[in-house]
Amino acid sequence: MTRVAVIAGGWSSERAVSLSSGKGMANAAREAGYEVVEIDAGRNLGEQLDEAKPDVALNALHGPWGEDGCVQGLFEIMGLPYSHSGVLASALAMNKDKSRAVYAQHGIDIAHGGCYPVAELAADHKLKPPYVIKPVAEGSSFGVFIVREGANRPPKELTDGTWTFGERALIEEFIPGRELCVSVMGDRPLAITEITTLRDFYDYEAKYEAGGSRHVIPADLPPDVAERALQASLKAHQALGCRGVSRTDFRFDEKSGRLVILETNTQPGMTPTSLVPEQAEHVGISYVELVRWMIEDASCPR
Repeated sequence: MTRVAVIAGGWSSERAVSLSSGKGMANAAREAGYEVVEIDAGRNLGEQLDEAKPDVALNALHGPWGEDGCVQGLFEIMGLPYSHSGVLASALAMNKDKSRAVYAQHGIDIAHGGCYPVAELAADHKLKPPYVIKPVAEGSSFGVFIVREGANRPPKELTDGTWTFGERALIEEFIPGRELCVSVMGDRPLAITEITTLRDFYDYEAKYEAGGSRHVIPADLPPDVAERALQASLKAHQALGCRGVSRTDFRFDEKSGRLVILETNTQPGMTPTSLVPEQAEHVGISYVELVRWMIEDASCPR
């Protein structure tokens, strides 16, 4: 029987979400007939894996260390087959500045902006409001600020000691319109979900709290826009070199017709409110079948 290590938790800001994803994936793997050992990843993860002696690592980590190529490098060193994307694709996708360059090179529309020292962004507006400031390498919308039209100054949080996301940050023009998400499984875009929320934007609470957001699947879009979103997600997945499952997020401005990519997630959530399992279910793939596919797709090197 294949022994699967479901690796979750860790020490990033997304620990709680990762634990939720990991619990669901572990239960599904057991239901699919695998022998499962659950590992709450510590900085001694190599020792934990040595002790567990798995055949496959099912990666349920989110955020830095688990999603940015670090843990993937450990799997490669150990020669352990693992799920999701490899070292380079994980690092590129997690770093929004680098992934923007890849998107642009492949003809995918990105928001106007760039990466700057936080001190410069705090001193004065780099872009005319409205604009968005976000960490270069975080997930789950941690550290995201929308600077609204008419704002006199950049957010005070950049200088009051609460910013803990590095010395540089990304600033982008605010794209009005609709929030769209597309999951890719292998080389197959699954579906398009439109997300609406009563919160200021699709932040951490909107993503993971029950009732925090409303998912419309399939998104009610003109056929040509839907096809553009599906193809752009697949192009982003392939351009970054992703493997397994990814999820790409977009903003669609109906007035201008722009479909602007926001980011690609190489370790998308697998919680009860997550988009990937919901889209898989929409196209006839159950949660258990999705997890089984992830395990069977695992390999090393990736």
